[in-house]
Amino acid sequence: MTSLHGSTTSLSSKRYASDERSEKHKLQPKDEESFYTSCRAAYLTVFKSSLDNITDKQQLCLVLQRAGHNPSNRTLSRYWTAKTKELNYDDFCDIVKAEKPAAKSELLRAFRKLDPANKGYILHEEFTKIFTTRGEKMSPEEVSAILRLADVNSGNRLDYIKFCNTYSSTCDQCTKMAVEKMEANSRAKRQQFGSQIETSPERSVSPRNQRFSEADTTPRKVDSKSSRPSSARNYRGAASTVINMGPLKISRHAEPSDLQDWPCVRSRGCFFLEDTGIISHHYRLQLTMKSTVYLTIRPLLLGRAEGKSPLWMSVDTALYVLKESDGRGDPQFVSFTELHHKGSYVWKGELSAGSYTLIPFTTGCRLRKNKKPVTKEARLVYRDGSEDLQLTSEFKSALSDVFDIIDLDGNGFLSLEEYNFFELRSSGEKCDDDAWEVCQENFETKKNELTRKGFMDLNLMEANDREGDPSDLWVTLQSMGYNKALELTEACPFVIDVYAEKSKPKLKAVSLEPSSRLLQKVLCKSVILKGDAKPMDGCEDVVIYTYKNDTRITSVIENKSDKKMVVQINNDQSKNCISSRGLSLFAVEVPAKSTVVSQHVMAVNEKQDWLYHCVHSVLS
Repeated sequence: MTSLHGSTTSLSSKRYASDERSEKHKLQPKDEESFYTSCRAAYLTVFKSSLDNITDKQQLCLVLQRAGHNPSNRTLSRYWTAKTKELNYDDFCDIVKAEKPAAKSELLRAFRKLDPANKGYILHEEFTKIFTTRGEKMSPEEVSAILRLADVNSGNRLDYIKFCNTYSSTCDQCTKMAVEKMEANSRAKRQQFGSQIETSPERSVSPRNQRFSEADTTPRKVDSKSSRPSSARNYRGAASTVINMGPLKISRHAEPSDLQDWPCVRSRGCFFLEDTGIISHHYRLQLTMKSTVYLTIRPLLLGRAEGKSPLWMSVDTALYVLKESDGRGDPQFVSFTELHHKGSYVWKGELSAGSYTLIPFTTGCRLRKNKKPVTKEARLVYRDGSEDLQLTSEFKSALSDVFDIIDLDGNGFLSLEEYNFFELRSSGEKCDDDAWEVCQENFETKKNELTRKGFMDLNLMEANDREGDPSDLWVTLQSMGYNKALELTEACPFVIDVYAEKSKPKLKAVSLEPSSRLLQKVLCKSVILKGDAKPMDGCEDVVIYTYKNDTRITSVIENKSDKKMVVQINNDQSKNCISSRGLSLFAVEVPAKSTVVSQHVMAVNEKQDWLYHCVHSVLS
């Protein structure tokens, strides 16, 4: 990319007037999101945060190149003058929008006007004369850089068709690589503005792909003829929240004295951690009559972990209850398990007859990517004295735990439905009826369900099919949250209990999916209903809602205005805290008339006091 420096703007400016180049093109919502995604990706390849500023012309050039541009010195000087001290991320987006790169067709058209005989090339001498003396002149260094490109030059001639192809593919590749780098970097992804956007009840705004209203596509107008955009990053408003939290205490919440007599149904499930977020089972609850209901959710202690305190047992869990609306829109938020009692999160209330959606939730504060390197990879298989392949005892133990995780009803057997949740997670495909029949013919089953031994034998057969190569076995294990030491580090199995006083409840896992738009919506609603509201000083259209219970604090930002807001969140003064964002300083973009989950915060050490000190500031 560097070798093409300066070519884009110079070539395009030779043949196109500045008013045409600066013409405003309204983007469609998908194009709008793609534009801002590529801008953030480019910015985060040069800077650690979108809050960092560009401090010199060379940085401006580099970050524009990462966005697929090739600015000339003259273009750079238009935005970086002698009076410029810094440019911020918003300035950068304005420049990218104003300085649209020349399309390949435009470049070809410009070159062909210099080649009336349609020879397909331009002599070096002619190229140098034209582009160093006319229009937005290129420097001798810029011209020399282009004429040194071996793939497009030979015999003192520039093959401009090859040059246009090379230029176009290089720009596209730079943009693509920047996005791929951001997608692969979990820290960078957490800095994407608006990653948890949800709309408020007052106005319907399509999620994610319509995050930016048409009026907000250009935060500050940039005239291509002006010296530079404004770069002052001032705070339009701020709100500070300070909460002192003590050590976690044993709750005095009393479960119903006759709870053991209530009809009960239980189901297991699991949170799986991925780069894109957290995936979990979702459930449908059915009640035949109005009843008092007692719900609990807690991490599941697996057999291999007896006597230990595995990491996932400290993961926070919650269960959100939504009343289904018979196909007339989204399910309606009812309540959630906010009380902590005997290691479980519980809720007690009255539910009418009908169907309910139950969505498990964890903040992500404690279910996080494990950065600790594995020093020794566990063995999965070995050959015995007869050279037959066998599973190691350590692998068998892990498989037994996997069996318990996917045995959703806990009856000690795997139905086809339960096994298919496992298949979807590990391979992305389901096992059809014919394949299940073959499975039943070759492995131990009881009443059409796979036994634990049958599940072990199935994995042994897979190892034999690969002649002892454990690669595919590791793919399965890692999809279930295990590392190469056979430690469950990126998953949290849980168990749900539903008690109904007057009727036998029915509970069924219906899907395995990531944190949904619906969950983000009910998270915002629950915080607004139960949290404390604090309007921003100096910007009353922005309200910060803060909810706390014994174990976590959640903040939500509501933007009541008709314009997008960018809010900086600063946790630097907090103590003994961990944020779901994994950052102490970050920014969140809040579209007009919308609400956004700012962050979830928990104590690092629950046995000690912790201080939540958070400052929300609207950036301008």
